[in-house]
This record gives sequence, structure tokens and C-alpha cells, in this order.
Amino acid sequence: MRGLVFLGEQQVELREFPDPKPGPGEVVVKMRASGMCGSDLRPYAVGQSRFVTGHEPCGVVAERGAGVTEAQAPIGARVMVHHYWGCGMCKHCRVGYTQMCVHGARVMGFSADGGNAEYVLAPAGSLVPLPEELSFAEGAAISCGTGTAYSALKRLAVSGRDTLAIFGQGPVGLAGTQLATAMGARVFAIDPLPERRALASQLGAEVALDPTAGSVVEAIRELTHGEGADATLDCTGNAEARANCTKAARPWGRACFVGEQGTATFDMTPDVIHKQLTMYGSWTFSTVLLAECAQFAVDRRIPLRDVFTESFALDDADAAFRKFSGRTMGKGVFVFE
Repeated sequence: MRGLVFLGEQQVELREFPDPKPGPGEVVVKMRASGMCGSDLRPYAVGQSRFVTGHEPCGVVAERGAGVTEAQAPIGARVMVHHYWGCGMCKHCRVGYTQMCVHGARVMGFSADGGNAEYVLAPAGSLVPLPEELSFAEGAAISCGTGTAYSALKRLAVSGRDTLAIFGQGPVGLAGTQLATAMGARVFAIDPLPERRALASQLGAEVALDPTAGSVVEAIRELTHGEGADATLDCTGNAEARANCTKAARPWGRACFVGEQGTATFDMTPDVIHKQLTMYGSWTFSTVLLAECAQFAVDRRIPLRDVFTESFALDDADAAFRKFSGRTMGKGVFVFE
């Protein structure tokens, strides 16, 4: 089979790999959609040529290994894939947080082969049924970016009582805007790019703010009677945005951080301690939340497809990642016939 690898310096290559064969407790999934994620951009820049890339896999069960039953993985079943390999037995793996395996987890697309290929090998326990109402592309989105946003909103306990400020309107931030709106929240979307602010407004943001046009913290306070947002969510990994995530929250507010990499400096006394701020870190999601997010989207009739602005064939991967790295598009996805 052909699989996509990152060579570094924004170079990609379609390389031949052996078709995967499932061992005990494993399955092979025939890929139908594989999402593009902001966390792909670092290995795209520095290189990751050992493993097939792609950590948002969605497809159909093609083959089962020994010990995997028909009830666990029916051949032809539509599935999302929780993109981690763990021991399967520790307390984190048992509750579906395989990424936190006490023995160390492998991540598809980074330290194990991922979904930018015709097939992906996966633990049987990583499969989550894809509701018939959702497309494979939507399932791929839930398998990372959209699921990550949903899990963070659950940590923040977002409801219709809340004003929520979301810093960054890339794929995760846009999904957060869409989902939080469905939860009833009043959403402020913050991003320096006009294309992303426009898309955030289309997906439900009441206000879209440009952080380069002045103090975004003051703008949020003006919109909230001087108090600040009830909850804030950082999807950027940017140090300034992270600091503003704390500053923009009201006293007794909540702040959550999902953007990877980098550092941040907080003015602890006024922005955290004296505000009695609750701060959360949120790392993707569990298999339980993956299924819950999909059902939430179906029950609320959320058009998850609206986060997509581009779809590509795997043969177009070079052009796809060049465009994605420009950060002017929304969600991108590779589709397989």
C-alpha cells in the first residue's frame, strides 16, 4: 500500500509500505477519510519519515486478528479510530484514555503508522462505531480535532449560562465554536486571520475579534459588563494567547488549554490567585467521549461538515499541506474511494 510520510522542510512523499496484517487483538481498517490537524505541521516541518502520517483515521473494518469477535469488529462496520496504542490493561487504558497509558502509549501518525494510507492497523479496543448519520470525513474530524474540542468543553462544563471566549480558530477552535454554540453558550471567537474569523461567525460565534487590532482582553471585558468571560479556551499553543486566556476570564471563571507545545507566563496573583481562577489542561479525549461527541452531533443535528473547507486525494498531499500550512483554510481531509 502507499502511505504518506513527512521528509522535513515541508516536503512529503508517498512511499510503499507492506499491507498491515492483524495480530491477536488487532484489526485492519480500510481508510475512507483521514483528517489534517494543526499538530501535523511540526513533523511536516522537521520530518517524520519512519511512520505513515495521519492521526484522524476513519473507515471500515477490513480484517480481524485472533481473539477479536464479530461483535467487537464486524467486517464492513463503519468506525472511528482512537489513535493510540497502549497496554490495554492499566487504569487509564481501561477507561478509554489510552494516551495516558502508564506503560507509555504510541500515537498513530507519530510513533506508529497512521491513517494517511489505504489501510491502518489498530487495536480492536480503539474502534468506536460511526453513526450512519455522519460521513466518514465527519468521523475523521471527531477522531481528533472535533473530539478534542468537545472534551475541553466538557471539562469547562459549558452551558447556556456561559459566555465563552475561544482563542484560535483553526480546526479545533472552529469545532469548539460550533459545539459550544450548540450547547447554548455565547461564543467570542478570537483569531488574527480574517478568513478564520468569518468562518467562526458562520459557525455560530456572536463576536469574532482580531487580537492584533487592540487589547482583546479589554474588548472581552467591554462585552461582558467589565467582568470577563465565564470560561475561556486556548486552542493556539501561543504564549500571548495563553496569557490572555487567563486575563480574559472573570473572577471565579474557568480557563482550559488544549493547544500543544510552547510555554506561557502568567501573572499569577492578579490573573489566577486573586481571581480564584480554575485552570484545566485537556488532552484529546477518551473512547467514551469520542462516541459521546458523535452522538451529540447527531442528536443536535450539528453540521460538522461545515468545518471543512477543503478535501484532497492522497496524491495531492504536497499541495494540500502547503495550503494547510498557510493557515488560511479551515479543516482539511483526505478522502479515499
